[in-house]
Amino acid sequence: MPEPAAWQYTKITKPMFDLKPVDQILLGRVITAVGDEVIEDGFVEVIGGKITRVGARAAMGTPAAGLAVTDTGGKTIMPGLIQSHGHLSWDGVHELSFQSMYDSPEIRAYKAAGNMLKSLRAGVTLVRDLGVHNANLFAKQAVAQGIFPGPRLLVSGESIIQTGGHTYWVCREASGADEMRRAVRDQVKGGADLIKIMACHDTLEFTDAELEALIDEAHRNRLPVTAHATYDACIKRVVEFGVDCVEHGGSMSDETIQLLLDKKVPIVTTFSALVMQAKPDIAKAFGIPDWKVAERQKAVADKSRFDSLVRAAKAGVPIVFGTDAGSPAVEHDVIAPELDFMVEVGVCPTRLDALRSITIRAAQLSKLDKKIGSVEAGKEADLIVVDGNPDHDLFALEHVLMTFIAGKRMH
Repeated sequence: MPEPAAWQYTKITKPMFDLKPVDQILLGRVITAVGDEVIEDGFVEVIGGKITRVGARAAMGTPAAGLAVTDTGGKTIMPGLIQSHGHLSWDGVHELSFQSMYDSPEIRAYKAAGNMLKSLRAGVTLVRDLGVHNANLFAKQAVAQGIFPGPRLLVSGESIIQTGGHTYWVCREASGADEMRRAVRDQVKGGADLIKIMACHDTLEFTDAELEALIDEAHRNRLPVTAHATYDACIKRVVEFGVDCVEHGGSMSDETIQLLLDKKVPIVTTFSALVMQAKPDIAKAFGIPDWKVAERQKAVADKSRFDSLVRAAKAGVPIVFGTDAGSPAVEHDVIAPELDFMVEVGVCPTRLDALRSITIRAAQLSKLDKKIGSVEAGKEADLIVVDGNPDHDLFALEHVLMTFIAGKRMH
């Protein structure tokens, strides 16, 4: 692996927030995220921050002496939620370009801190922060060193773009193969877990030499590359060049879908900007103009525009939950509308499948599925308790009562 970020050499005498895992048995309905399994009257035993047993309450037996038993009263216990496309230092409230260019580093830090708290309260136990600027590198340090309580973080550092490319006002610009390699190396040095590129907007971005160098440099450093790619020519191109994930997705030919399958590349869909901005009351509160609301309402109503994503999902391309949290009207605790729309559109055939898109499939995307993402013995106890049955009504996820990360009570 690459050399660790400089802050990892710092000796921590005592974390400012030093939470300890809670050894206990939780009683309730259990959605394990293992297929469609739901244990209607179940238990989850947690010892030392790990899940040690899961099953039906009738098979639980007598708890070990001194082990606390928490009866949720029939509420739902399930894996912690994974936000696979978010931007913690964007607030979802203010106009993107303005806050990107004019927020001070200190304000970016406060926004990230506030959004980490909102995420925990919403049951999010891992955020895959896809950057734009490099504030996420410092959010990762703050959580890792116990300076601030937050979810697990996987961060990209600065998103890399061609000079003058899509959202140039907030990303890391580079021109030529050597500059692309330098841009990747700077993110690696800062402690990035993955590399994010903006591969298109209205036109394709990066020369072939730039794209090849960028992906090669990331992979040499054993980091995956994810690409903002929103239409067929772009998606096909970046997958052919070797990216590991596609963000957003869009129109795709059968050939491109087959390429995604052959190379085992997932798509993180992000419908929330359309969905939330199509709601007049919400859009008005965020200052979104009427013409934009009408445009969004038309887009949401026209399900044919999502046909390629549905065909990809039905063909077997993994579809993973993300909201582009931090975009206008998409706050970091807005989870259920995205999941509900995934089912409505058809990229997830059932509510249980939608729940897997935000748990085990998201863990698989980030190569963490042996550690988290489902309620199974041996995994770390990233768990939430929900007042309601999200497998029946996804909006029950608006009522998260408890959030645990590795057995630590975070909310």
